[in-house]
Parts: sequence; C-alpha cells; structure tokens
Amino acid sequence: MSARLFPPGVPVSKRVFDLLVVIPGLVLISPLLLVISLWLLITQGWPVFFTQPRGGLGGSVFHIYKFRTMREPPPGADPLKSDAQRLTPAGRFLRATSLDELPELWNVLRGEMSLVGPRPLMARYLTRYTPEQARRHEVLPGITGWAQINGRNALTWEDKFALDVWYVDHWSFWLDLQILARTLVKVVQREGISQPGQATAEEFMGTAGRD
Repeated sequence: MSARLFPPGVPVSKRVFDLLVVIPGLVLISPLLLVISLWLLITQGWPVFFTQPRGGLGGSVFHIYKFRTMREPPPGADPLKSDAQRLTPAGRFLRATSLDELPELWNVLRGEMSLVGPRPLMARYLTRYTPEQARRHEVLPGITGWAQINGRNALTWEDKFALDVWYVDHWSFWLDLQILARTLVKVVQREGISQPGQATAEEFMGTAGRD
C-alpha cells in the first residue's frame, strides 16, 4: 500500500489523532531510537532494523519496520532454526518491553498503520483467512489493538482474529483511547509476550474447515 496522509476509508478523527501523537512523539523519542540503534549495531551488527511484507488496509501489502531482535542465519546454515535459537539477549529485552515496535511509528506517519488496530501479520497469511477473519483488514492495522490487551500471543489465532473483528465492528475514538491506556499497563506487566511453548508465536496455517 502506498503511503498516504489520509488513507481512504479511515475516519478523519482517528487519522488526525495518530498524527498529533506520532509527529511530536517521534521527535521526543529520537534520542532513544538512536541509543537502541547503536546498541543493536554493537551487539548484533547491521542491519538494526527488520522489515517484512505485512497485510494492510483492504488486504494490500506494505513493509513494516521494527528493531531487529534475531540473528541472521549464517550462510549455509539451516534457515529453519527456531526463533528461540536466533533471538538475541538484546532482542529478548526489546520484545519484553515492546521497544522493538517503536519504528512502526514511521508506518503510522506514512498512513500504513494506526496506533490502534489489528496487528499486521505476514503477507502470506492473506490467503489463509476465512472470509470472517479477513474482515480484520477493513481497518488500518495497529501497533496495539483489542487482541493485544486481551491476551496478545497467549491467545489462539482464532481467538485473536475474533477479537480483531469485534474491534472492526465496535470501533470508536473512545475505544481507541481505552486500548492505548490499557496497553501501557500490559507493557509494564509484560503479559502475553509469547505463545506457550514458543519464543514468539507459531505460524498461522489456516483454520480447519474454513469457508
């Protein structure tokens, strides 16, 4: 999805709020972004940012930006090494504190994401959703969302998607404010960072019996 100041179909109040928070926010946290970038450069090497195609508004695809938390597999190594093996100590800290998500503010500024919305998932998942699950793409994806404050990665994929669709059907500016406030609490509590038995979250392979 190409960057747009006001993406079509996105409520103006939601977009204006995002810009009013993100523009000064990026200025204020720029020293923190620099410190984290230097830390990762020293401990993990280049690149310090992770980019990946993700599903966005209307099922279009954009590239998300995050701080890199995993080692790149060396040449000739098994590319299927587990997340737990590739996750670095710095990466564990950034994930536990959600600081790895800070570069996504650039995606919000570009109009590819919102502060609040369903989490943008890998682009290859787009063909694996049921029609009902695909409704999560009726709104901009978000840095945090209804599913993130109600279990995050501790939930099953189906439960997360049900919560995402609930958000689509019940969106309001007041709901976004509640989600942002509760997100701050969840970050401090560090709940639901990973699925049980996983370093992060297992891949979504589709829902059995989908339409």
